Amino acid sequence: MTYIEIESQEELEALVKTSKNFSKFAFQNLNFNLIDLENIQFEDCIFLGCEIPNDLVCELYHNNYLFPKMEMPYNCYVNRLYTTEDLYKNYILGTPESYKKTLDYLVYDHFIKTGKEASDIKETLGRRLHDHSITDALYDFLDQFPDDKKVAIMGGHSLSRADQGFTEVALLSKQLTEKGYLMLSGGGPGAMEATHVGAWFAGKPETQLLDAIAILAEAPKYNDTLWLDKSFEVFKKYPETDFESVGIPTWLYGHEPPTPFATRIAKYFANSVREDGLLAIAKGGIVFTPGSAGTIQEIFQDATQNHYLSFEVSSPMIFLNKDYWTNERPVYPLMKKLNDQGKYSNLQLSITDNIHDVIETLDGFSI
Repeated sequence: MTYIEIESQEELEALVKTSKNFSKFAFQNLNFNLIDLENIQFEDCIFLGCEIPNDLVCELYHNNYLFPKMEMPYNCYVNRLYTTEDLYKNYILGTPESYKKTLDYLVYDHFIKTGKEASDIKETLGRRLHDHSITDALYDFLDQFPDDKKVAIMGGHSLSRADQGFTEVALLSKQLTEKGYLMLSGGGPGAMEATHVGAWFAGKPETQLLDAIAILAEAPKYNDTLWLDKSFEVFKKYPETDFESVGIPTWLYGHEPPTPFATRIAKYFANSVREDGLLAIAKGGIVFTPGSAGTIQEIFQDATQNHYLSFEVSSPMIFLNKDYWTNERPVYPLMKKLNDQGKYSNLQLSITDNIHDVIETLDGFSI
């Protein structure tokens, strides 16, 4: 029997009205001081970062698992994915330096000061607990979408907002989102951001998307002072979306702020967990747009997962931009040759310059 997860105060309040005896429940980041606990018994339950009355703590230690809160700039037991409001609270439009007051920056600053490879056991434990909680929240969120509708777009972080490739990725993502796909990316700038900009404007006129991109292009690269500010300028003009998308960034690359256009953000400390996990959940297929070392690494990671059927499915690997992937970074010919020779198996490879071909390939795949 698996543990039943209780992750909101409302769920907890409703639960204690149904019974007095609880076994195999996992409570995450909840306040039991607000609950009438008279005559309630817990056995084989997990308490993750919960606030518990002092007179109950000793009793619970005998037959349950208690993970106390840890004093960190971040919550080790987050019980849902981050949102733009969470990470960028205190950012003020027109005041780029206000970024340094946001949770995203404060956690990154702490991450750097304590070491990318921290040696303090409290810090390393806190980071692992946090990333475990993020993974748990991510899979809870993904459960509401069919596996063959989870599609990722990979590509370079240096892609300029003013580049035609940025608009192409955004248009592709917009159309896929409108067809019911959940768009995923590494959650950073460049092609990753374009993925979420496109999803944000799903269901809206294409002219609005192009207008937004024109605003963003006034600060084309993530290291431009107004890069984040232009995003919030777009939000002021187009404040709502009817569609979800998931960005999966990391504080390892915290000098690149996560795109605020992802409606759900699964931000990790451990880049290895983040990268492998992103490839694993994109069971509907992955579109590889031009990118450098990081994107090429992801291609081979994805090929390995597909070759071994690590997650019981091999999904499409679509290379967008024939010249780039054939000549400038000749990865596609190598992958095709190895697959044709049987040195890789199960790979579903294709290459194109046309986003409509991408959509057709993804529509033709099912699990």
